[in-house]
Amino acid sequence: MKNLSFSLALLFLLCACNSSDKKTDKNSLAINYVNQDFSEGKEIYNDFCAQCHMPNGKGMPKVIPPLAKSDFLINNREESIKVIKYGLSGEITVNGEHYNSVMEAQGLSNEEIANVMNYITNSWGNKNTSLITEEEVSKVER
Repeated sequence: MKNLSFSLALLFLLCACNSSDKKTDKNSLAINYVNQDFSEGKEIYNDFCAQCHMPNGKGMPKVIPPLAKSDFLINNREESIKVIKYGLSGEITVNGEHYNSVMEAQGLSNEEIANVMNYITNSWGNKNTSLITEEEVSKVER
C-alpha cells in the first residue's frame, strides 16, 4: 500500500512539474530572454551605427547623442524605433543634454530594426526586458 501511495504521489508531482500554466510560461519567457542572442543586432549596429554613436555607444558630446545609458532610448521606445526607421531632424534631449543634428534613415528592414533596437536597449547599461518585435516595428509610422 505504501508503494502505491508513493507511486501516486510521484506521478502527481511529475504531472504538476510538466503542466503549462501561466507561471511556467512566464518562467519560460524569462529563460528565453536571459539566453537571448543579440549578435545580429550587434552586427547591424557595427555596420550602420557605430561610426557616429561609437562602438561603446557613447556618441560624440554635443554632436551625436549617446545610446549608452540613454534615457531617451529607454523612455521613448516608439520614437526611438521611428528615428532608426525614418531618420531624425531637429532637437532632442538625451540625459539632460540637447542635440540638434540630422540622422538619415538607415534603410533597414523591420526585422533589422528590431534586432538593432534589442541590441542597443540591452547594451552599455541599458536594460529592456520587453523585446522589440518585427511586428511592433512594422506598426510604427511617421
